[in-house]
Amino acid sequence: MNDMPPTRHQVTRVRRESRRRVLRVASIEQLTPQMRRIHFASSDLDGFESLGVDDHIKLFIPNSLGANGKPCMRDYTPRAYDAAQGSVTIDFALHQAGNDAGPATAWALAAKPGDELEIGGPRGSMVVPDDFDWYLLIGDETALPSIGRRLEGLRAGVPVKTIVLIGNDADRQEIATKAAWDALWISREGAGQDDPALLLAALKDCGELPEGDGYVWIAAEAQVARTLRAHVLDTLQHPKTWLRASGYWMLGEADAHVNLEA
Repeated sequence: MNDMPPTRHQVTRVRRESRRRVLRVASIEQLTPQMRRIHFASSDLDGFESLGVDDHIKLFIPNSLGANGKPCMRDYTPRAYDAAQGSVTIDFALHQAGNDAGPATAWALAAKPGDELEIGGPRGSMVVPDDFDWYLLIGDETALPSIGRRLEGLRAGVPVKTIVLIGNDADRQEIATKAAWDALWISREGAGQDDPALLLAALKDCGELPEGDGYVWIAAEAQVARTLRAHVLDTLQHPKTWLRASGYWMLGEADAHVNLEA
C-alpha cells in the first residue's frame, strides 16, 4: 500500500467538446463606471461547465457591419454560472463608448432584458488547486472577472495580493472572499504613465515575493503581460510552473488572445 501523500500544486487541464448555446438577457447591473454586469438566463445549459476561473467562452456578437453580416467573435470569462438554475453572468469592461466602441462594448451598452446572445465553449479549463501558500494576481479591467472568481473560491485565511489597473478609483470593485485579501488598485487617471510602466512599478514596489510556495497569475494587454511575466521569472526568480500569464487583448487588434506560455 502506498501511503505517500499526493503531490501538491498539480494543475489539471480539462478538455471538452464545444457547443453553441443561446442566452437571453435577464437583468443588467452597472457595476462600476467601466464595468457592466449582464445576467443571462437559458434553458440550453445542460452540460455547461466552467471549472477554471480564467475559462473563456466565445461570444458571437451581432454585427451588421461585419463581413457578410457575420457576427464578431470575442472571448469572455464567465463571471458566474449555475447550469442547474440556467444562469450565466458575464462582466463587460467598457473600454470605449459612442462611435469608438467595439462591437462587444456596443452590444453590452445597448443590451436590454430579452435580448439574445449566442455563445460557444468553454473548450477547456486549467484548474489550479487551492493548496498554495499564497497567491499574486495581476491585471487590468479585463482580468477582473477571473480575479473575482479566484478570490471568491479561495480557502479562508490564505494570503492573496491583487494588483489591478483601473481607469480611476470609481472602478474599484467589492468582492466577497474568505481569503486574506490585500488589494492594490492602480489608477491611470492623472498618472502620466502607460499601462506597462504603471503595473511594473507597482509590482516592483511590492519587493520580494513571500516565503513559501506561491502561484502568480497575470492577464492584461499582451505586451503588458509579457513585461510583467519577464519580471516575475527573471528578476523575482519565481518558478515557471507556478506562473500563468496571458494577453487578454492586443493593442490595435480585434479578438486577440495571447497565451504567453505557448
